[in-house]
Amino acid sequence: MIITQATMDDFEGILSLIRANHINYISERDKPDGFVTTNFTDAQLEALIVNEHGVTIAKENGKVLSFAMAASWEFWVEWPFFACMIEKLPEFTFEGQTLTRQNSYQYGPICIDKSVRGTGLFERVFYASLASMRERYPIMATFINQINHRSYAAHTKKVPLMTLGTFQFNQNDYYLMACSTALTQK
Repeated sequence: MIITQATMDDFEGILSLIRANHINYISERDKPDGFVTTNFTDAQLEALIVNEHGVTIAKENGKVLSFAMAASWEFWVEWPFFACMIEKLPEFTFEGQTLTRQNSYQYGPICIDKSVRGTGLFERVFYASLASMRERYPIMATFINQINHRSYAAHTKKVPLMTLGTFQFNQNDYYLMACSTALTQK
């Protein structure tokens, strides 16, 4: 298994994994296994890969089996949901620091192919993504839909994200979570 930053050669594999795990496409019985909620246009995904260098992937035999997205708030601002998060950042603090566009970035979504869940790949991709942003930001921030119990458990039990609080958007409830980019896998 290779864990690396995505290139445009990985574009179709990433799209395929998004489609297989997006809340709009999976069945109700599969939702407890976790899901992705962010949609990307081709241009947005290309900018995330090329301009932000923000997609960490795991692949084997050329197949993308996992991805973790990460980018500046400026990248995410065009989505109404993220614009809401940006507006709420100053309401939250992490280790005594108020969250800002300058000291934090948005992590997620992260997705692991069903065939490799439970193998430790989640942790490896998470920490590789964190390391990829370490030189640019001291704080990673993210959100988890409160109905996505699998993602919340993974981010609080397998990796040490702290829940800073909650917020609402479009009648959905979310956790706002964060960690230091200085964390490394033990």
